Amino acid sequence: MRIDKYLSMYCEELSRSYLQKLLKEQEVLVNEKAVKSNYKVSPGEIVQLSLPEAVEPEIEAEEMELDILYEDQDIILINKPKGMVVHPAAGHYSGTLVNGLMAHCRDSLSGINGVMRPGIVHRIDMDTTGVIIVCKNDLAHNSIAEQLKEHSITRKYYAVVHGALKEDEGTVNAPIGRHPVDRKKMSINEKNGREAITHYRVLERFKQFTYVECQLETGRTHQIRVHMASIGHPILGDQVYGPAKCPFRLNGQTLHAGVLGIVHPESGAYMEFTAPLPEYFEDLLRKLRGAL
Repeated sequence: MRIDKYLSMYCEELSRSYLQKLLKEQEVLVNEKAVKSNYKVSPGEIVQLSLPEAVEPEIEAEEMELDILYEDQDIILINKPKGMVVHPAAGHYSGTLVNGLMAHCRDSLSGINGVMRPGIVHRIDMDTTGVIIVCKNDLAHNSIAEQLKEHSITRKYYAVVHGALKEDEGTVNAPIGRHPVDRKKMSINEKNGREAITHYRVLERFKQFTYVECQLETGRTHQIRVHMASIGHPILGDQVYGPAKCPFRLNGQTLHAGVLGIVHPESGAYMEFTAPLPEYFEDLLRKLRGAL
């Protein structure tokens, strides 16, 4: 087996491109000799992999227009636009929601998740729009994190899915874990997955699509996208879990975090926040209604 394939099997947390980089930089030794990516390993050989010390990049504050739904001394709720990454990560160190929040909130963001994710207690995908809550202090962060853990937060999403759902409402209860082959994807994983529950309700039916509301009971990575695809109704525009061809120009899945309800960490009062559907989503619904 090639050394690059061997390493990708045993170092699942490292991307293939990063492993190739380590091979080029002679950070991979077989029997104490540097090898290239096409080297074929044999039983009994000793493989050594050296990982350079991780250095966190400096994250800079950036002035940007944020669609603020609510703000007080403990929390801030943002209506995130399509295409915005929530927090800095490889390939996205600027233009993220965190960059904008650092400029808006200055030093008032919780530090529990470190310098790369100040204030971030949960996230939504880059191409998913809608409500996200950010915590300004550690007390608020711990409170919201506990509510997420207990599944007591109200989270309703709106999506257009392929096909006609048989029932007007239903529940997908299937564990989600990392895809066994494609490490960038999630999948239904009975063996190594974590509990995942999504409740869905039909809002409107079209010829080839259905407009649905999905309420999360749990919050796994890509949960709604994986669950709806698993029952044969992937989200329209989903370039990872849906069909290769999309009949509309959407730039990603039609998924909107419309409602988020929490118990306020300071007052103890239940508060619910709503983000209106983005214009592209409203346009799509008008097109679908016009095709009936």
